[in-house]
Amino acid sequence: MAGRRGLCLLLVLCALLGAATPAALPLIAMSTLLEDAMDTLIRIYHHYSGKEGDRYKLSKGELKELLTSELSDFLSIRIQCGTCRDTLNTRSICVNLHLLAKVRDAGEDEPFLLLSEDMKRELTAGQIYRRSLRCIDMLSIEGQFTFTAEQPQLHCATFFIGEPEELITIDYDFVNIDCQRGDFLKVFDGWILKGEKFPSSLDHPLTTSQRYVDFCESGNIQRSIRSSQNVAMIIFRIHQPGNGFTITVKKNANLFPCNVISQTPSGRFTMVIPHQNRNCSFSIIYPVVIKISDLILGHLNGLFLKKPSAGCAGVGDFVELLGGTGLDPSKMFPLADLCHSFHGSAQMKIGCDNTVLRMVSSGKHINRVTFEYHQLDLQETENRKENSIEEFCFPSI
Repeated sequence: MAGRRGLCLLLVLCALLGAATPAALPLIAMSTLLEDAMDTLIRIYHHYSGKEGDRYKLSKGELKELLTSELSDFLSIRIQCGTCRDTLNTRSICVNLHLLAKVRDAGEDEPFLLLSEDMKRELTAGQIYRRSLRCIDMLSIEGQFTFTAEQPQLHCATFFIGEPEELITIDYDFVNIDCQRGDFLKVFDGWILKGEKFPSSLDHPLTTSQRYVDFCESGNIQRSIRSSQNVAMIIFRIHQPGNGFTITVKKNANLFPCNVISQTPSGRFTMVIPHQNRNCSFSIIYPVVIKISDLILGHLNGLFLKKPSAGCAGVGDFVELLGGTGLDPSKMFPLADLCHSFHGSAQMKIGCDNTVLRMVSSGKHINRVTFEYHQLDLQETENRKENSIEEFCFPSI
């Protein structure tokens, strides 16, 4: 906790003192330790600022360089993003921390914490990774995880994420909770946060209530639960200190990935829906440039920006691009429709916190779309051309 507070204090001071120059706060002959520390902080800040523009502000790239160079010890363990966001009132800080430590800010008191790649590399073949769970946690690695309540824990959740081609399996190894007193342990097929779901109700084959598996209701009947996509979560409440549970998390191959949340801000993916009447969404929780290089819908040629009186209405198979700030694709703003097959390149810059490519399939064809994406940087937002959407989402960057 002390390390996290220290990181947040550093970022607060950087934000407050960013307009100061080293010359503005000269050292006096008998400077105090605090004055020396502040002078060093300002000098380090300006060592990295100004390389990409405004000398008194850190760009995303400059902040990344500062953190990785000056705070490598913090980042090699974990970074809690929520507190910093509350203090600085800026999402850009947390977005950059996400890039460095794979942490996604989930709101005021709900930080997502993901294991670092260094931890993964330390595990040799055949070893089982084990560690304790926190009340709010996030995992991208297989292993055995235990939660033991040190005090009443009433609002807890652990978010699991795999690669796009993976499914998540959660096995109950040991459960000691008091269901009669109001404790619960539930697995949700997907992610749910502040009332928004991924996949959305329009894209998942089960109803919302069917996507929950409650241990207090199923007990020994269902001790192993597999997700329908590369994300899942557990939600739990435990009143009695000392009670808790142990679970084992495994990954399974998914031959035809449908609904996906990307772990990274860049990548390439091919989505295939083979003669199935279903909808699939690929979510990228970053502002991105997305380039579609190949689209086969069984139909001619065209990219249509969505207008109130136009779109793909009446077409059974199409792809749409969505942008927004939440998790649920059904609540996001439709930016473009692609109603016909084409080979070539269609590119769009979407400056939203969350970008989704969604394919709707009637089941009559083998539909396929190939696309690549990378995070939108500051220069690309300033020089937006081509098939870009200027009026939506860019102010949030």
